[in-house]
Amino acid sequence: MQVGLVFDVGGRGDKSFNDAAYAGLDSAQKHLGIRFSTLETSEGADREAQLRQLAAGPAQIVFGVGFLFSDDVKSLAKEFPNKKFACVDFTVNPADTLPPNLVALTFKEEEGSFLVGALAAMLSKTNKVGFVGGMEIPLIQKFQAGYAAGVHAVDPKCEVLVKYAGNTGAAFKDPTKGKELALAEYHAGADIIFHASGSTGLGVFEAARELHKLAIGVDSDQFHEAPGFILTSMVKRVDTAVYETIRAVKENRFQGGVQHLGLAENGVRWVYDGNNKALIGDAVKARVDSLQALIVAGKITVPSKP
Repeated sequence: MQVGLVFDVGGRGDKSFNDAAYAGLDSAQKHLGIRFSTLETSEGADREAQLRQLAAGPAQIVFGVGFLFSDDVKSLAKEFPNKKFACVDFTVNPADTLPPNLVALTFKEEEGSFLVGALAAMLSKTNKVGFVGGMEIPLIQKFQAGYAAGVHAVDPKCEVLVKYAGNTGAAFKDPTKGKELALAEYHAGADIIFHASGSTGLGVFEAARELHKLAIGVDSDQFHEAPGFILTSMVKRVDTAVYETIRAVKENRFQGGVQHLGLAENGVRWVYDGNNKALIGDAVKARVDSLQALIVAGKITVPSKP
């Protein structure tokens, strides 16, 4: 079985979102015996051309990684009804009907962000924490909204400083800007910063290292980008979503439509392991776990808008 995938802005090697998608492909190759081809995207019009190239080839399913692919994936799914399509972070418009050969993979980023926000508020010594977003769009505002809600659930008086790197796709691949924004937040009193900004976040980690502060990674476990300075990461299981979608095609049980993957579906999680447990006391871990259980049980509804 052949799979095609086009990466988001920033491409492979972002240590975050795109690399998580690649991990899903790699796993499917090892465990399901698939073959795959990938293409990197730059800004604008070549997204559609690259998806089309893969759809016209031997691939049985074609993935677009990132919300920017939403419209192109939808129109190509209509044009190639015998091929299957998937879009990670598809922008769902309730008025739209999706073609049956398209699965929209969406995540409840706000739920995982709530947990790392609660963690940050419990461990902050300055009563001030920060958020650095990539492009200022509803998708990234979900991370901000969940994070702030988690902070305030634990400590209503804790201040959340918020900065964004820009309003184009380039905001996800600008480590220099990330470092500048993080330094500004640290100097303003934040001692822990959560980023949701692709490779821009590598600059946030650099600032944390320089000032001996803490940062929170996103999408993948980013501990190894700045060991000792990464408090935790809010992991989005893009790898699992890609792998399970491929497996569904291989086992002839692919279903189009929208999938919402949150804490209950193991679509998002926070990292607690041997690398960071020394930073997080048992009582703090227990409190985060109890908040997670309340979200899964539907007793806490996490906002998705700031």
